[in-house]
Amino acid sequence: MIIEVNLLPGRQAARRGTSPTVGALVERAKLAVRDRYLAAAVVMLVGSAGGIGGAHVLQLRDAEQLAERETAAVGDSTRFHSVIKDRKQALAERDSVEKQLAIIAAIDSNRYVWAHVLDEVSQSLPAYTWLTNVKQTSGAPRPAAARKSTDTTAAGKAAAKADSIAADSAKGGLKFRIVGQTVDIQALTTFMRDLEASPFVQRVQLAKSEAVVVDGRDVTEFTLDGEYETPMRGLVRTRATTVPLR
Repeated sequence: MIIEVNLLPGRQAARRGTSPTVGALVERAKLAVRDRYLAAAVVMLVGSAGGIGGAHVLQLRDAEQLAERETAAVGDSTRFHSVIKDRKQALAERDSVEKQLAIIAAIDSNRYVWAHVLDEVSQSLPAYTWLTNVKQTSGAPRPAAARKSTDTTAAGKAAAKADSIAADSAKGGLKFRIVGQTVDIQALTTFMRDLEASPFVQRVQLAKSEAVVVDGRDVTEFTLDGEYETPMRGLVRTRATTVPLR
């Protein structure tokens, strides 16, 4: 039989007093871990915290990217606004220049109308026939720029303007009346036929014819109505001329 003698009763009592407390805590922890419901709750809590943290990080990154894109879009909008403004101004200036060119083209197209008419009348006038009056009976032609066009292309507008001017002239843009006298009725017939054959004159009609006495002689006084005609391309040849400056 062995007998143990405790020479330090205070330390032994302290160890005996603390050991059961730590062991009890460990046992309690083991019991808590063994509880499956509590373990599942802990896992779910940790997973939820991780998911929320990850989602927050992703949202922060997306927010930064969206902010960068917004800044770039605002810069592009400001730059494109000035470009669009300059383009609209350029288009307005182009339209203004095109209208001015159309007016100039309309004036230029009618500049030689009377020159052609009088030249054809003088060349067609037969012998023993003279004129007493030549006048315009139609109103002033409307400029082509005042008309509306459905063609929006620049090339189409330029081509349509010339065609519109030619079409208006062909429809009778200029009407005139000729009053003259002749001693030969056959000369009047020849005069009308030659005028009708001219590429610049069309629709020649006898409006009035009567016998009158001029200087003791019987003559025929006539009145002719006609219209200016735009000749077909190829029938008229143009030539550039230069005028020296003094």
